[in-house]
Amino acid sequence: MPILHSKILGEGTPLLILHGFLGMLDNWKTIGKLYAENGFNVHLIDQRNHGKSFHSSDFDYDFLAGDIKEYMAGHHMPHAVAMGHSMGGKTVMQLACNHPELVTKLIVADIAPKYYPPHHQTIINALNDLTLEKYTSRTEVDEALAKNLTDVGIRQFLLKNLYWETKNKLGFRFNLQVLSQKMEEIGENIGATDVFPGPTLFLRGDRSEYIVPEDYPNIRRHFPLAKIETIDKAGHWLHAENPSQFFEKSLTFMK
Repeated sequence: MPILHSKILGEGTPLLILHGFLGMLDNWKTIGKLYAENGFNVHLIDQRNHGKSFHSSDFDYDFLAGDIKEYMAGHHMPHAVAMGHSMGGKTVMQLACNHPELVTKLIVADIAPKYYPPHHQTIINALNDLTLEKYTSRTEVDEALAKNLTDVGIRQFLLKNLYWETKNKLGFRFNLQVLSQKMEEIGENIGATDVFPGPTLFLRGDRSEYIVPEDYPNIRRHFPLAKIETIDKAGHWLHAENPSQFFEKSLTFMK
């Protein structure tokens, strides 16, 4: 099985960082460098069907967690701190529950262990409406996306995935075809009886509705040692919206 694509920074305690849906390891480069400067061997990882990692029609959290287990074996890593945002948060939760011996500490960014109904359909529809062959620049693609997606931040996030497949042909790095079909799986929860007994930190954005106080008992049922902390002035992309507080709280927990 192919090993996931990654970028490795620094030396010290292994730290795996997983991006969210339609993201890529580049989303974590800035904060990853800071962890590397503070004694961590940081592995920024592209999950399957994202970034430069392999494409596959098999896509659920058991597969995604299995990919990380394979990645760790391939890098001779007996255990690591595992951190994930959104979809990546679900992956590291599943990894920790399936293979608790691999995870020394767990950090979950703005996602709870619960089912989320598909809610990215507007973005998926906007991407599927594009005929990339028509466009010759990033600006043209942005203008086309703007007809359906008014949020500049979301468009910039998506356009990070745009690259030249050949000299004259633009493409997206994510596997849009498979991800369009797997919207239900992306919202899925970890297993009903899954438990990770190790130290766990949930970080939520104060402007985000992904983790609400009603979720706390369920979080503690699956993760009995969980600490839940709030990042100020931040929505779902809390690591980008308030990076200094995100870094400070996560580093304190990891140290």
